Amino acid sequence: MNIEELLNLGGSVIRGNSDDATTSLDPDQLSSALGSLFGGKEGKLDFGTLLGKMKESGLDDIAASWLGNGQNASISVEAIRNLLGPDKIADFASMLGLNEKSAETAIADALPEMVDKASPDGSLLENIIDNAGGLEGLLGFARKFFS
Repeated sequence: MNIEELLNLGGSVIRGNSDDATTSLDPDQLSSALGSLFGGKEGKLDFGTLLGKMKESGLDDIAASWLGNGQNASISVEAIRNLLGPDKIADFASMLGLNEKSAETAIADALPEMVDKASPDGSLLENIIDNAGGLEGLLGFARKFFS
């Protein structure tokens, strides 16, 4: 999947969740907000850094489920808040006119699907170079996740 497809997927997941505040959000706004939230260098999505933070936080089993071929494990809103920090959550919420609780839930819903689709068949190598910050992002991810 390319970056636009990943952002659209994330937006679709968010609009399809059970939070009434997110079901009518504009798809283009959602894509833009997700791009800002997970953006890295050169307009690429930086999932590698986030996955590295997950490993450091003891969430490597959850991350591994997103990268593997099985069921994607869910992530708690508390974990999202700790991984991204209050400033990023507040910026995302502000871009969409959401409260921070709805923003955290939206991110927790979308992130597993986005990472899963950025790593088809569990292989980061197929798409992570393009979708997670280029070769530099891939190497940084590998150092963080597997060290």
